[in-house]
Amino acid sequence: MVLSLTVTSGIVADLEMRGEGTLVGIWVWIDTIRPAGQAFSHNPFLRPRSCAVVGVPLCLEFCDLMLIPMSPTDSVFLLAESENCQMQVGGLALFSPPEGARASDVRDMFAAAVARDKVAGVWRKRARRSVTSLGQWGWDTGGEVDLDYHVQYSALPRPAGMAELWALVSWLHAAPLNRERPLWEMHLIEGLADGRYAVYIKMHHALVDGVSAMGMLRAALSADSGRRGGPALWEPVEPAPKPAPDSRRGGLDMFGLPGRAVATAWGAAREAAGLVPALAGTLEQALWRRGGPLSLVAPHTMLNVPIDGTRSFTGCSWPLERLRLVAKNSDATVNDVVLAMCAGALRSYLTSKGALPWAPLVAMVPVSLRGTRPERGWGGTVDAGNKIGSLTCGLATNLADAGERLAAVRAGMREGKAALASRSRLQVLAMSALGAAPLALGMLVGHLGLLRPPNVMISNVSGSPAPLYWNGARLDALYPLSIPVHGQALNITCTSTDDTIAFGLTGCRHAVPGLGAMTGHLDHELRLLERAAGL
Repeated sequence: MVLSLTVTSGIVADLEMRGEGTLVGIWVWIDTIRPAGQAFSHNPFLRPRSCAVVGVPLCLEFCDLMLIPMSPTDSVFLLAESENCQMQVGGLALFSPPEGARASDVRDMFAAAVARDKVAGVWRKRARRSVTSLGQWGWDTGGEVDLDYHVQYSALPRPAGMAELWALVSWLHAAPLNRERPLWEMHLIEGLADGRYAVYIKMHHALVDGVSAMGMLRAALSADSGRRGGPALWEPVEPAPKPAPDSRRGGLDMFGLPGRAVATAWGAAREAAGLVPALAGTLEQALWRRGGPLSLVAPHTMLNVPIDGTRSFTGCSWPLERLRLVAKNSDATVNDVVLAMCAGALRSYLTSKGALPWAPLVAMVPVSLRGTRPERGWGGTVDAGNKIGSLTCGLATNLADAGERLAAVRAGMREGKAALASRSRLQVLAMSALGAAPLALGMLVGHLGLLRPPNVMISNVSGSPAPLYWNGARLDALYPLSIPVHGQALNITCTSTDDTIAFGLTGCRHAVPGLGAMTGHLDHELRLLERAAGL
């Protein structure tokens, strides 16, 4: 009689076994013995597979896929995901159709792109782990991509406004991505009363961070309003030309190789030696309540609770020049102004709920660790993945004056940037990991520990300074959607396109009721900051 063993590995939690091989040296627990073919666990996050017992040695089906390694930063977003805490980010792009065209014409262009059936590398990635990867997550880029599944069409009841669009996108963003497929979806949305159309894009955070997502969008768009026949976002773009090799070097420099190897080893040793003082400095900054990657003083608020799977989204936008003028007249940066706007809006929102704490709120502020030039990956696509660190910043919500809040935010961000300025990328990652530890623990175990994480995540991703078009359709605004998590029920992310900055607020519907009121609070705060700056 052939029996089926349901096994769960101490190393491998989700086995994908497809060839034949011999199990050697993997610690397993035999949970049950049952007739082959009987159903296994119904838990979608822990799905043990079966193996047939045919004698000794035990024979299993092994995964025959060659997986591309996944960075630990990327894999964290898969490990931390749960039913109530989905790890997908998104963007809602608003387009004006080309002159003389209608939104239905754009639908035809999308249909033509789907029919071409060309998919770039990052849009093919499936998350996999197997016996051969020792349970570590990796990327599988093989297999077909069903574009009819990934590219979908929606229509709002006419005449629809932004409130109806926010409601639809809130519902779309709450739905989990299918891990058996590449981790993305795209929805073309019609029915807006002003004749524009929207494109909602959802991708797993393991695939992209905000900067790489913006780079992928820019690669598919054009600054030329007259260009036609451009690729859809998921299609390959022309690879960037590679610089010609220096003929004077004659190819591989064998004489310089030992010296470079020694320099690399010495650099790695210095990096490792610098980690301990970097982490010690991060802890010292936090103890003295200075800006840096770690905060130990975040108060408890209604935002810092476990969340469920419901989502609420709203957005708002302003001319970027208004924020630039406030920054110029206040000796601050645009990012400081964004933080101060959010600080004042949160103060007003929490006051209206009778929930404003005496201590000032603390924000977690992601910082990009990418270079200044776009990084290209396979097939000419912009390099994806996550290359981010983080700072914490006090929001001075205990201060009633908008100008004083901006000054406090400016000072805190300068302290935080100074703490990172002399550090290497590896050291910044380690310092950021220490700062994110309270939040990560809450994400993984579903409840908060003794150390409370920062109260809210606030991110600002710069976009194109020039107008962008897709086959003649002008990108009017791009509203980012992000991830509420256990302990941080609200996420605020901003992006700029051309002369507009758009705020996207994503929250847990039950933990952050009446999220739409935040847009009015943000607008009011910008006017207060303009007044404080003498504008």
